[in-house]
Amino acid sequence: MDKLHIRGGTPLEGEVRISGAKNAALPILAATLLADSPASVGNVPHLRDVTTMIELLGRMGVSVTVTDKMRIEVDASTIRECIAPYELVRTMRASIVVLGPLLARFGKADVSLPGGCAIGARPVNLHVDGLRALGADIHIENGYIRARADRLVGTRLVLDTVTVTGTENLMMAATLAEGETVIENAAREPEVVDLANFLISMGAKIHGAGTDRIVVEGVKKLHGTSYDVLPDRIESGTYLVAGAITSGHVRIKGTRPDHLDAVLVKLRDAGATLGIGPNWIELDMRNRRPRAVDIRTAPYPGFPTDMQAQFAALNTIAEGTAAVTETVFENRFMHMLEMRRLGADIRIEGNTAIIHGVEKLTAAPVMATDLRASASLVLAGLVAEGTTEVLRIYHIDRGYECIEEKLAQLGAHIKRIPG
Repeated sequence: MDKLHIRGGTPLEGEVRISGAKNAALPILAATLLADSPASVGNVPHLRDVTTMIELLGRMGVSVTVTDKMRIEVDASTIRECIAPYELVRTMRASIVVLGPLLARFGKADVSLPGGCAIGARPVNLHVDGLRALGADIHIENGYIRARADRLVGTRLVLDTVTVTGTENLMMAATLAEGETVIENAAREPEVVDLANFLISMGAKIHGAGTDRIVVEGVKKLHGTSYDVLPDRIESGTYLVAGAITSGHVRIKGTRPDHLDAVLVKLRDAGATLGIGPNWIELDMRNRRPRAVDIRTAPYPGFPTDMQAQFAALNTIAEGTAAVTETVFENRFMHMLEMRRLGADIRIEGNTAIIHGVEKLTAAPVMATDLRASASLVLAGLVAEGTTEVLRIYHIDRGYECIEEKLAQLGAHIKRIPG
């Protein structure tokens, strides 16, 4: 099993290009199931989760072609079965987003329940209840969601809680439903907007994406299209924090600064000087120690839960004491215990971690427990004295494209050791 070796203590310097957003690419690839002709998706990151989604589509009989530059062409007309098996869904919970498209386009879907997750429960009941309200007949048996419908019928859906994948599943299902569907308390994330724009490019009629009320006017069919996925705001934030935690000077390009408002506010609070252009951000923290910043996660446009772990790492070596409060997922503090092994001073009280910044961390072997936790351990390793060994980095490969190569571009002493 591969691991990363990181020799800490080098301020990062240079520029790095941001990849396409995993959390937009996955539902967009699922949405290609809705098209009656081939669809082409570009700026797709080369990640384990993307490979899993391609494998899932291929397992159904869908024709998938990947070009040299990770442009993916999907032709769903060859589909043989509408089944998402447990062995794939258990490795990537986002597989649930094929449920809505399969049901809307082919009238049936058998999708495995995702099972456990290291960062807590992500219930699928909102997906199921919403599809039932659209007219689907759904039974849960033998660990599978078995859904059937002749044609879905539009209705008004009020989501109990804000759910990104739930909003995406129901929005996709509604595109081919008869009549109008209104989704209230919808997720507002940029990735939801990107999916809506992709669907619109296929002929869907959608209004309000990016607000908490999305209106979908159903159409009889959707056609193929060519589309590029938006840049990854979480990868963007991670490399900016890497610059800040190492007292470095980094520039990220090919990004969307307008999707990072909550993160940029906290970086300024930490003492970083920022320069911002239409598709780039420059961070300068040279010769400065970061200041501790309080974090409270919230659905977009609040502070993203997927950046909580990275700012926790920043706070471990910052000047002062910070409270990091996680409100979106329970059990998302497992990285805190690993950072203690590097010398971090962290006390956990319920869903809040109190982090007292120390002047230095020292290297130790640490183990990644989930995707963003693994990123925080890499960031901590960049400043720890000595060589930090990060184990179980398959978590990182689910969400960061070539992380060791990109960090090495910025001057980090990091290498992947084959396991």
